[in-house]
Amino acid sequence: MTKQTKNHTQSYYLDSEAKKPHTCLTMADKKPLKITKIVIDRDLCIGAATCVTIAPGTFQMDAENKAILVNLEGNDAETILMAAESCPTKAIFLYDEDGNQVYPR
Repeated sequence: MTKQTKNHTQSYYLDSEAKKPHTCLTMADKKPLKITKIVIDRDLCIGAATCVTIAPGTFQMDAENKAILVNLEGNDAETILMAAESCPTKAIFLYDEDGNQVYPR
């Protein structure tokens, strides 16, 4: 069932046993993503450069065709996360302000 409100749509899902509505967290309910540390495992990096294509303000390729970090704040957090997720070898590790690993999980 979907409920239309003034500014957005909320989706409700019914629990098959309890028949009670459940809501999904919206972006407003979550703590905003803040990336404070990025680690690139150079042994895992194969030079696919998808991170550079998605977040060129944060990542570049070096002379060995390996990804390097050029600016932690070169792109917004969501773009950096998308860039890390695009890495075929998962060579990019992201951490939040509490030191928790955000990606990969």
